[in-house]
Order: sequence, then C-alpha cells, then structure tokens
Amino acid sequence: MAEWSFITNYGLVLAAIARHPQRTARDLGDVVGITERATHRIITELEAAGYITKVKAGRRNEYLIHPDMPLRGKIGGDAAVRELLAMLGWKRKNSQSKAAPAEKDKG
Repeated sequence: MAEWSFITNYGLVLAAIARHPQRTARDLGDVVGITERATHRIITELEAAGYITKVKAGRRNEYLIHPDMPLRGKIGGDAAVRELLAMLGWKRKNSQSKAAPAEKDKG
C-alpha cells in the first residue's frame, strides 16, 4: 500500500515552520520528508500567497506565520491557518504574534 497523508506537503511545511521558524529549508524538508528544492518552492509559494513572511536573521532566514489567513481549498470555509496549526500542536509564541498586523495591511 502506498504511503499517504491527510495533510499536503504545504500544510506539513507550514507546520514545520510553526514549530521551528529558524530552521533552514533543508532542515524543514528533512522534517517533512521532502527535498530541499521542494521545500524552497513551497516556502516561496506560501510567502507569495501571504501565509508567511521571510525575515533575514543574520545569514539565515526566520519565518513569521500569518495565522489569521484563511485556509485554502473548497472546504476551508471560515477556518484560519491558526486552527489547522493548533490542531497539529502549534502554540503561538509572543514573537510570532508580531506577524498579525502585517496580514491586515496586505488586505
């Protein structure tokens, strides 16, 4: 039987970022079980869609999640990213709450 998951790689990368916002794309990919290249592509798309913001921290990137963004998809309804992440065990840290005003600016 083929391996499968209820959550797509996009959701898994977002959950990995939520748990480890300072990890490299390679490390995040290892956590999810995908290549570094696939992880970079997903991060780029999540950022372009407004779900995360990449912030330079020295030589590395740190990622801020915008938890009030709506879930994508036909059955997302009124659910927000924070609800999915909470279900996956995410506990919002104070430093991550700084991302919330930016999502309103993107309007």
